[in-house]
Amino acid sequence: MTAATAHDSTALYDIPGPKTHRRHLIYGFVSTLIILGIIGWIIYLLFDTDQFTATKWTPFEYEGIQELLLRGLGNTLKAFAISAVLSLALGTILAVGRLSDHKPVRWLATLLVEFFRAMPVLVMIFFVFVALKVQPLPALVTGLTLYNGSVLAEVFRSGINAVERGQHEAAYALGMRKTQVMTHVLVPQAVRAMLPAIISQLVVALKDTSLGYLITYEEFLHAGKLIASNLDYDLPFIPVVLVISPIYIGMCMLLSWFATWVARRQKRNPKTEAVDVATAEPGTLLPGGAPPAGPST
Repeated sequence: MTAATAHDSTALYDIPGPKTHRRHLIYGFVSTLIILGIIGWIIYLLFDTDQFTATKWTPFEYEGIQELLLRGLGNTLKAFAISAVLSLALGTILAVGRLSDHKPVRWLATLLVEFFRAMPVLVMIFFVFVALKVQPLPALVTGLTLYNGSVLAEVFRSGINAVERGQHEAAYALGMRKTQVMTHVLVPQAVRAMLPAIISQLVVALKDTSLGYLITYEEFLHAGKLIASNLDYDLPFIPVVLVISPIYIGMCMLLSWFATWVARRQKRNPKTEAVDVATAEPGTLLPGGAPPAGPST
């Protein structure tokens, strides 16, 4: 049996043949044409409604509008930074509670996680803002923290449980306590697997900061709304959206790039790299220091 035949026999699906390759190329070509057609149609509509005329873009050269956008962007990053730190902390606490050996603690943590995961973010933000009469920034941060923290708790718990059972059994056999097993054995191995899900949830938190404009928090989207409402031409929101959207997308891509960079740094970390072990040779000393004894005659 050749290597190619052995590979084919162990595949979970049929190896694509020439016809399948041609069909996939046709599908890809047609899909690309459809996407390019949709993009071209959108650009045509923008030109047809005169969205790229100088009149509609001149206001963005004004210093006051630029300062308003920068202030809104700063408020968005401020709310996101606070929410991200608190969400990670809350997620860690709830994950530890869900992994606790004490049933009351585990049940309480489970109840909190399930409740805040099921509750819409906007409802929590409005409840804190209206019912508790909290300022816009704390209300926004509270809602984002409760929701994203509960989701991250499940991410942490799933990542730790995904580590092979033999890892913590071996650690317990060495006499390590549960805290030591978590901090020195399970968490370092789980972080690499959890990192993409953590970053994805932080991207969600970044985008959800736009809900702050509903409670009059002066974030980036709120600044765009103020600008659009004071422009005196038709469809003023489209140029504002064309300015704000790429910045939101850029921030999310930057956060994803940061996650990729951290993952690469972890792979290059000497503590996580495999250690080369020399091949045993005749005459190698045993731990006691004496050479291995030869067979008795």
